[in-house]
Amino acid sequence: MGLQVYQFPCGPLETNAILFGEGGIGAAIDPSLGSAEKIVVQAQQSGLKIEKILLTHSHWDHIADVHALKEKTGAFLCVHPLDAKNVEAPGSDGLPLYFPIAPARPDHLLRDGEIVTVGSLHLEVIHTPGHTPGGVCFYLAGQSILFAGDTLFCGSMGRTDLPTGNAQNMGSSLRKLAKLPPKTRVISGHGPDTEIGKEAWLQSPRFSNS
Repeated sequence: MGLQVYQFPCGPLETNAILFGEGGIGAAIDPSLGSAEKIVVQAQQSGLKIEKILLTHSHWDHIADVHALKEKTGAFLCVHPLDAKNVEAPGSDGLPLYFPIAPARPDHLLRDGEIVTVGSLHLEVIHTPGHTPGGVCFYLAGQSILFAGDTLFCGSMGRTDLPTGNAQNMGSSLRKLAKLPPKTRVISGHGPDTEIGKEAWLQSPRFSNS
């Protein structure tokens, strides 16, 4: 079986938790509140062993079930170093927590340009600060898929008015994404999928120029 991708909008903000994999090996991205059990059940049904948990960033709605999923699977937890503290001590980023979130210890700190392997799949880590300092996207070039977290949505971008935000950094990050192939499928942290080429506003001089 080829690439499998499953999305689970969960939690009060319907944050898209993701399970993907190929050849029996899988990974989860951003396990939101209530998603851990759904991810585990889908993995079992799809014959995927979850070996990694990848975080696009550490806002509470993207990490609420990290501890639970790690306990259930023993998966290797990966996050950018600039967002690692908030995984170890949820709420330390200055955003209010509406319910308790169990801390988790990262197993690996991601670097810009690093290639993360999930079985035979190769994901490029693209550091995209702006929504949070350690925000990243995961790019499956061979399959033309970008897991964009809260950097890029269908028709919009991630918020920069939060304590973790920085508008100038967000502009730089979007310029990186604007250079990806137009047919790249974008799976965001909230809402429906889109494609780089369908987000015409990305090609404005503000984002498309180096």
